[in-house]
Amino acid sequence: MQHAVGSPLPPPHRPGHGPATGWSSAAHHPVPPNPGAHQGSAPVPPPPPAPGYPAPPPGPAAAVPPSGPPVPDTTGHVPLPPGGPVVMPTAPPAAAASDPTATTLAVLLIGPAGAGKTSVAKFWADHRRVPTAHISLDDVREWVRSGFADPQSGWNDNSEAQYRLARRTCGFAARNFLANGISCILDDAVFPDRPVVGLGGWKRHVGPGLLPVVLLPGLDIVLERNAERSGNRRLSDEEVARIHGRMAGWYGSGLPIIDNSQLDVPETARVLDDVLARSIASPPQW
Repeated sequence: MQHAVGSPLPPPHRPGHGPATGWSSAAHHPVPPNPGAHQGSAPVPPPPPAPGYPAPPPGPAAAVPPSGPPVPDTTGHVPLPPGGPVVMPTAPPAAAASDPTATTLAVLLIGPAGAGKTSVAKFWADHRRVPTAHISLDDVREWVRSGFADPQSGWNDNSEAQYRLARRTCGFAARNFLANGISCILDDAVFPDRPVVGLGGWKRHVGPGLLPVVLLPGLDIVLERNAERSGNRRLSDEEVARIHGRMAGWYGSGLPIIDNSQLDVPETARVLDDVLARSIASPPQW
């Protein structure tokens, strides 16, 4: 959502580069955990892998002093597998197919300013039967305080570099959550005509199992919602219209699209569950 929050549009990619361009499957390779980081505590057995995801490889055993107290088996002790991107989750058994809220997933919610991405993502994460995290790219970008390259002042090399850094951080966080059995939903304003800062990067940093869904209400709806914002989160009507027009390029891309013009947040979250259930059973091609 780097462009949807008080920021001008980055330039479109050169002609001929559509939404599928750059959607490579290269994995990001994080640094393996330090073998000596947990010395002085008992080894912790990892929790079982999340449904549909491979178990992480066993790491080196830590030194255990004879009198050391045991460490409780809690979430967060599973190291991130080196070079292990998120794979496509397996379809749930037929008996559980009607309840997608119980499946561990990685979801990317795409949409223009005012589409309701953050509200829907938070509600969806709050009402699932499995632990679920919401990761907002805007929030991560704004972790940079002094020296923050605000795209509202102009999209340039510095603002794009900070966006890429934030996306890489979000991707690592998503894979780390999933390795520990926690689903996640990310939100970002990804443009179909700008793959260099779009889907290709998300797939590279999260993995081929990431399920993108586009949230695209009508222009009048996003204008109305944008008018209720304040500060740098509010855009001009002209900017909102330009963003919305470019987002229309997702039609025909193969990605599932939800028009939530007449849906409230809970209804949109229910439709999102239906879309994700279909995506797991029959992954969209892009």
